[in-house]
Amino acid sequence: MASRPRSSSTRSSRLRRALLAALVTASVAVPVAGAARPAAVPAPAPAVLAPLRAATPAALDERYAATRDDIRAAERMAADDGDRRRAAVLRTMADPVRHFLSFDGRDGGRTAEVFGDLSRAERIAVLVPGSDTSLDRYERFRAGAVALQQELGGRAAVVAWLGYETPGTVSPEVLTPGRADGAAPQLDTFVGELSAARPAARTTVLCHSYGSVVCALAASGLRVADIVLYGSPGTGADDVAALHTRATVWAGRGGNDWIADVPHTTLQLPFVTVGLGADPVSKKFGARIFDAGDGGHSDYLRPGSVSLENIARIVNGQTPEAPRA
Repeated sequence: MASRPRSSSTRSSRLRRALLAALVTASVAVPVAGAARPAAVPAPAPAVLAPLRAATPAALDERYAATRDDIRAAERMAADDGDRRRAAVLRTMADPVRHFLSFDGRDGGRTAEVFGDLSRAERIAVLVPGSDTSLDRYERFRAGAVALQQELGGRAAVVAWLGYETPGTVSPEVLTPGRADGAAPQLDTFVGELSAARPAARTTVLCHSYGSVVCALAASGLRVADIVLYGSPGTGADDVAALHTRATVWAGRGGNDWIADVPHTTLQLPFVTVGLGADPVSKKFGARIFDAGDGGHSDYLRPGSVSLENIARIVNGQTPEAPRA
C-alpha cells in the first residue's frame, strides 16, 4: 500500500523543530570567553534610593545627582581594577548633561537614562532592549533613544531602561524566558514608579527583540497605553489575549530582519522548554501590525527610517502606517 503524502503543515512543524534544535545546539556549542563578559568588571553596590514620588525639576535633579555619584564610584573602581575602557565609558556617563534615574554597574550594568525633559513630558516612551545590551555595548541602545526623542520632539521624554542582565545573542538563555522571568517584575516596578511620578503622561513601552519577552511577562501589570513589539522572536505567549493587558499591542518586523527565520514554536527538552512561541506579526497572534520598513534587526530606531516614524506615531497616540500589501 502506498504511503500517504505528508501534509505541508506536518513538514513545516518538523522543520521548525529541527531548526530550533539546531539553534539550541549552536548556542551551547559556540564558546564565549568568560574573561570578556561585562560582568567580570567589578563595581560597587549603588546607594539605596527612595522611590521617585513626583517628577518635579527639584526631585529629578536630586535623583540625577545621586546616580551620578554611583556612576563615578563605579568609574573609580573600574580604573583601580585596570579596566580603562569601562572607566572611560563611565566617565562619559557621569557628565552632568546626562540624566539617569538609576544606575548599577554590577553584572554588566543596569541603567535608566532619560532623554528629554521628564518634568514636562506629556508622552513617555520606555525602551526595553534585547540581547547583548550592557554598559560595554550601550551606545547603540542610547543612539536609538536619542533618535526617538528627536523624532518625538518637545513635551516627550524617552527612558532607555537597561534594567536586567540581557542574554547573549549566541547563548542558550536567549531561547528561553528565563532572563525575562527576573526582569519582568523590575520593569513593572519601574513603570509603576514612573506613572506615579508623572500620572498625566501617556506612557508606551517599546520592546525590541528579547525585550519583547520581558514586556510580555510584565504586560498584565503595566499601566501603559501601548506595548510595541519589534524585531521580536516571540513573547512566550500564544496570542495577545494571553498577555492579559488593556494596552493596545502593536507588532512590526523589518523586511531584512533575520529574526523572521527563527522558528516560532516551543520544544520540550528534558530539563527546559526552549522557544518563544507564536510569531507576534502573525495574524493568529492578534497584535495590530505597523509598517516597519525594510531595515534589519538593529535598524528600527535608525534616523529617517519608516519604523522610527511609525513607532513615534504610536508613542504620540497617532495611528501608524500599515504594512504595504
